[in-house]
Amino acid sequence: MNRLKIGVIGLGRLGRIHTTNLVQHVPEAEVKILADPRVEETEEWGRNLGDFEIVADWHIPLKDPEIDAVVIASPTTLHGEMLKEAVKAGKHVFMEKPLAHDLETAKELFETLSNVSVKIQIAFNRRFDHNFRKIKSFIDSGKLGEVHLIRTTSRDPHLPDIEFVKKSGGIFFDFMIHEFDTARFLTGSEVVEVYAGGSVLLDPRIGEAGDFDTAYAMLKMENGAICVIDVSRKAVYGYDQRVEVFGSKGSARAENDRETNVIMSTEEAVCTDKPLYYFPQRYMKSFANEIEAFVESVLEEKPVSVGVEAGYRSILIARAADVSARENRPVRIAELL
Repeated sequence: MNRLKIGVIGLGRLGRIHTTNLVQHVPEAEVKILADPRVEETEEWGRNLGDFEIVADWHIPLKDPEIDAVVIASPTTLHGEMLKEAVKAGKHVFMEKPLAHDLETAKELFETLSNVSVKIQIAFNRRFDHNFRKIKSFIDSGKLGEVHLIRTTSRDPHLPDIEFVKKSGGIFFDFMIHEFDTARFLTGSEVVEVYAGGSVLLDPRIGEAGDFDTAYAMLKMENGAICVIDVSRKAVYGYDQRVEVFGSKGSARAENDRETNVIMSTEEAVCTDKPLYYFPQRYMKSFANEIEAFVESVLEEKPVSVGVEAGYRSILIARAADVSARENRPVRIAELL
């Protein structure tokens, strides 16, 4: 196999990002089919990017014998069905997080798809980000010693559409799930206990939908490390993405990426650029890195770095966080197994 022929299912924001990266940054891949019910809108968008076959039915790329792999970037509620059908069709799969919209489905997918012959990669792009990878290298090299404490902050620059909130599965499943995977990634350990909570401080409609717009979680890891997470649906100054790891030999901290790192100091103030506005700007390179790694795994027959287990474990932690917030108590992961 010289080039991987790919079909993309779901051409929303992330589907378009993955398609663009495949076309512009991964010469070993060829995007053949785009599947999305909004055919005219997809045709207009893709016109200047490539010569694609554009279809409404997501089953079509799965039936095409020329397609080696699919990218699934559909709404979360469709992930489980599409993943099972893609595997049944013998296609390798790169799928957006989360693995599923509920724990039961995620567990079923983990149990049935962990040892299939095709590659399945879950898109936790922060594992491929330059800042997170640098800190991970310090941990793995022993420079920080034994990891004692991790602190992560994630805050969006603006509120999501309320219809998205209603379908998202909640702030722990759709938003904080990145932090849950980051905790496992950085510590190399599993979460054993979760204590979480949340408030509705930004938009009462989010509370009416049964969700929070501001939340926290404290994770106790199997190796004894502690992870403290805070998230918000709105930071007026931009996309706030920070992480700190404190260990027995020192600490490492990643601040926000900015347009420049220039700091101007005057009598009136010390000023710098705001954080990059949102995830398409902040994490664009990581999106390219992760899809490139997937193509490489398939072509070189190597294991994927983020598989179905990582997807399942993050859902498991999210469920524990949701139960904790609703019942105002610590939740042991063992309760949910």
